[in-house]
Amino acid sequence: MSELQGTGLRQAPMTAADVDAVWALERSVFPYPWSRGNFADAVASGYDCWTLRDAGGELAGYYLLMYALDEAHLLDVALAGRLHGQGLGRRLLDEIAARARSQGMTSILLEVRPSNERALEVYRRHGYVHIGRRKGYYPAGAAGREDAIVMRLDL
Repeated sequence: MSELQGTGLRQAPMTAADVDAVWALERSVFPYPWSRGNFADAVASGYDCWTLRDAGGELAGYYLLMYALDEAHLLDVALAGRLHGQGLGRRLLDEIAARARSQGMTSILLEVRPSNERALEVYRRHGYVHIGRRKGYYPAGAAGREDAIVMRLDL
């Protein structure tokens, strides 16, 4: 376990034992969450999956990275709603970039919903650049499907 610099949050590799808590957090922050199976598969497949816990051991966030050649793909990232608006997202993105660099990656790709304006702004301020759009990428309930904005950060 290591501390997410200056936050009091401790990070550790995600294990199968973390999946239920991660899935519960996912459902609490996203209107169209990943399935429990998505998280279980990511851990079982050996993706670079991490949890963040507060001093009391309560799950505070997580992130999952997949590597291909020299590019990382940020598959999912979240902080508990109680922690939003405290600047922790920026610190978490710093940690994700450091983690990707430590694995020899030269860039990070991610997809984000256009409707997720808070995340878009955090990513932009962190240096991610809009490089494309995936049509109909996300489920959107009665609206059908929502596009994804593809962003990249050069490391």
